[in-house]
Amino acid sequence: MGSTVPEEAQRSPATAALGAVLRLPRAFVEEVGQLALLAWSSATWSLRPPYRIALFVEAMEFIGFQSVFIISLTGWFSGGVLALQTVYGFRQFGAEGMVGGVVALSLTRELSPVFASLMLTSRAGSAIATELGTMRVTDQIDALATMAVNPVQYLVVPRVLAGVVMMPALCMLFTVTGMVGAYMVGVGSLGIDPGVFMDRVRWYVDADDLFGGLLKAAIFGYVVTLIACRQGFWAKGGAAGVGVAVTKAVVFGSVSVLVLDYLLTALITPV
Repeated sequence: MGSTVPEEAQRSPATAALGAVLRLPRAFVEEVGQLALLAWSSATWSLRPPYRIALFVEAMEFIGFQSVFIISLTGWFSGGVLALQTVYGFRQFGAEGMVGGVVALSLTRELSPVFASLMLTSRAGSAIATELGTMRVTDQIDALATMAVNPVQYLVVPRVLAGVVMMPALCMLFTVTGMVGAYMVGVGSLGIDPGVFMDRVRWYVDADDLFGGLLKAAIFGYVVTLIACRQGFWAKGGAAGVGVAVTKAVVFGSVSVLVLDYLLTALITPV
């Protein structure tokens, strides 16, 4: 007669403790591995016909155009509050004329790519994970494969490419609206000289700062959309599984943006 004791109960306490300790690293490695496989598959399928231009344009409209309002609103208030706090701080040293340059430098280098990417993760990333997750649990992705349509090429590639293309544009929109908000608060409300404000912007911000921010935005757009597609593409467990996939897409995407921001800043910013 075989033993009826569950396998978990047969483990020694040391083995159970080791398994609990290694569970998180193992899950992390598995997640990175699946993400790398999807990145490789999407890269190879993006070079093979048929080229689904209509799906790409539709994804650009969803990721880019439909994000204009939330990006503009967030950019305006971010620039305004940054100018407000900077004026109050610099006024103690009689240096409020530096506000324009400081705000512009902060937006172009850091705030615009990071905040715009976080907003994109919350709005578009969650929607992508929801859509693909629903298609997975309702067997629509399997139906595509049955009809000889590669699911990665049809569902993932247009969204990832759209994220890479549209994220720099959203970053520039965030910068522009942020500077408008900073100008309205600094010049309109707090009495900074408009000529000094704009002169400091031209003095401190150059093409390298803009390029660095746009490069970050393109990388963030790729990572955010890829993570969202990965979570939705392999979702399981019905409606509850789709909810878990959406939560992971937002959390993993946001954390990845912040981690990559530090790494890219260390590489791009001169010491």
